[in-house]
Amino acid sequence: MAIQLDHLIVPARDKHAAAKRLAELLDVPSGESLGEFVAVFVNDGLTLDFASREGFAGLHICFRVSDAEFDAIFGRIKAAGVRYRSRPHGDDDFTINTRLGGKNVYWQDSDGHLWEILTVSYARRDSPMVTAKS
Repeated sequence: MAIQLDHLIVPARDKHAAAKRLAELLDVPSGESLGEFVAVFVNDGLTLDFASREGFAGLHICFRVSDAEFDAIFGRIKAAGVRYRSRPHGDDDFTINTRLGGKNVYWQDSDGHLWEILTVSYARRDSPMVTAKS
């Protein structure tokens, strides 16, 4: 069986608010508090478990999506008034990047996490950036 990411714990100052916000932007379900965590069900194989924490470093979390999903999520980002940019660092330039022949956009949440959606991944099998052999 190939290794697959099952879940990731995302630290947040307010786990309920952070989970609700992401679930709304991605248009995916989130659950009620399951003890220490509030789950966002990204897809059948991935759950992000938001946990209340203090003093944590921000994460960079990226989702590869289809063109149609990108357009829908990007529309919700704009409708929600979320500031966004075309690069992982720098000012919010309110543009999308079209590198690698696809689209990607970044936004930062109030916990300092950098979120990204893209339609073409660096990890494409035909990419010269992928050099590891199995």
